[in-house]
Amino acid sequence: MLLPSNHPLYSLLFLFFLHNLPPYTAARPAPEFPWKQLTETTVNNYHHYFYNRFLNSRRGSHVSGLSEIKRYFHHFGYLTFEAHYNISDDIFDAPLESAILHYQSKLGLQVTGKLDFDTLTQVLSPRCGVPDKQPSPTLHATKNYVFFPGKPRWARRIPMTLTYGFSPDNMIRSLSLSDIKEAFKLAFSTWASVIPVNFVEADDYGFADIKIGFYSGDHGDGEPFDGVLGILAHSFSPESGKFHLDAAETWAVDFEVEKSSVAVDLESVAVHEIGHLLGLSHSPVKGAVMYPSLKPREKKVELSVDDIQGVQSLYGSNPNFTFSSLLESDISANRAADLRFESSLWAISMILAASFL
Repeated sequence: MLLPSNHPLYSLLFLFFLHNLPPYTAARPAPEFPWKQLTETTVNNYHHYFYNRFLNSRRGSHVSGLSEIKRYFHHFGYLTFEAHYNISDDIFDAPLESAILHYQSKLGLQVTGKLDFDTLTQVLSPRCGVPDKQPSPTLHATKNYVFFPGKPRWARRIPMTLTYGFSPDNMIRSLSLSDIKEAFKLAFSTWASVIPVNFVEADDYGFADIKIGFYSGDHGDGEPFDGVLGILAHSFSPESGKFHLDAAETWAVDFEVEKSSVAVDLESVAVHEIGHLLGLSHSPVKGAVMYPSLKPREKKVELSVDDIQGVQSLYGSNPNFTFSSLLESDISANRAADLRFESSLWAISMILAASFL
């Protein structure tokens, strides 16, 4: 049951988050997602409170708790400042406005420069921990994919094989190992279907190209996890091979079995992070798997045209893949679900036409 908006519990919760922040460590501190330590039953209540406090804040506003918004934008690369800048104040200043404008533009939101509803919703969304501070997207027709600086890729002869392994010391018990492995097998096969790269599970974790594990808090790579929701996982550009997931999440492989409202789909996160391991940074295309956020109980495992064009720019195309087969697959899925697909067919056709201009 939702509490009244003026209930004193909201003020107590807010003071708790402001005055009980974790101590700084040598690692880059994770941003304080305002609701990340709340229980599952109070997340919706705090979302309501969060919107009431910050909605439509703009340059010149002074709102208690705005410093947490500043920390969020600083962590993900949007807010940079000189040594004298006070990140701890609650003033909506020019640097914050500039950061929000960049954030909105980068993530395909309406560019308003204020904390409107869509922007606050995006800030509250669980997401990948990899910063978005990469260069501007490659703008050519409908291409929006982004690479890491220097356009790194795995420097091996095409076709190539990459091995992956699971840390024997850093796993979770809430899912069986077989379920975890199956989710990752599906995620790797998604990328392998469009590029000439094969992924094989290694017999020896120590010699695997890609090393997968579940970790909590500060785990030694300078990018600490933050508990339930907030940052879900992170990986690194080629050829690091490090793939870390937050052990605190309620990871799911079947939402029919896992009923938690804060459950996170393991395969969806795996598909996204593998994209980073291959060399893709975050895309501003909301339908792309390389878009940085994923809502609880959302499943997002199908590569978009933008994802495919980006990764094929690095590795070339799987000989068995054609965009026409992708289109046919999309149409069949829509028919099976009795959905209208004419507009999607037109949009994808236009994308295909533009890609050959």
